[in-house]
Amino acid sequence: MARPAFGGGELPAVFPDWSPYQDLDSAARAYLRDPDVALEALGGVLRGATVLGFTLERFVNEVNGVWQEVVVCDGSRLILWHGEDVAPGDGPPGSMTSSLRVVPLSSVTEVGCRRRLTRTAGGQARVDSIDVYLLLSSLDEAGPNPAAPAEDQGNSVRHDALRFGKTLDDGGAGQITRLEEFARLVASMVGRPTL
Repeated sequence: MARPAFGGGELPAVFPDWSPYQDLDSAARAYLRDPDVALEALGGVLRGATVLGFTLERFVNEVNGVWQEVVVCDGSRLILWHGEDVAPGDGPPGSMTSSLRVVPLSSVTEVGCRRRLTRTAGGQARVDSIDVYLLLSSLDEAGPNPAAPAEDQGNSVRHDALRFGKTLDDGGAGQITRLEEFARLVASMVGRPTL
């Protein structure tokens, strides 16, 4: 089964598994459509720093095409690369954006990890999905809170957050485990002096 790719080609509906690869270069080359773009951008910020952990995401968006993300932790920062195909009409065919964001670990105020467990026929619990969030001290866009009562419809202030998720259908057991390892790595560093 394949999905139409941006520009008319076909992409596999299930991407290769990056979870067996312990090093960023191999994982990115196995999983991302544009690993050279991602690794060049990340390398310009890492500049030889040790990669302590990472997580990868990729999916096909029906409107824009391929969306890709790499998040790296080097002990003092989270370095996020995001690549996304440009929507038809917003640029020449085959255009994409490449974005980089650096977040100091000192700005992570909370790490949350929710695992959904199911029982096998034999009664064993197994993780079938994981959702991770990293709450940041920076503020997200403030605006009216539509869920608030009418008398409290003033602007709401929300903290920025990074969110990641994997399921058995979207990534498989290996990527669920790797995302949980990444969350634990970041959680172990929150509130401690950074390297």
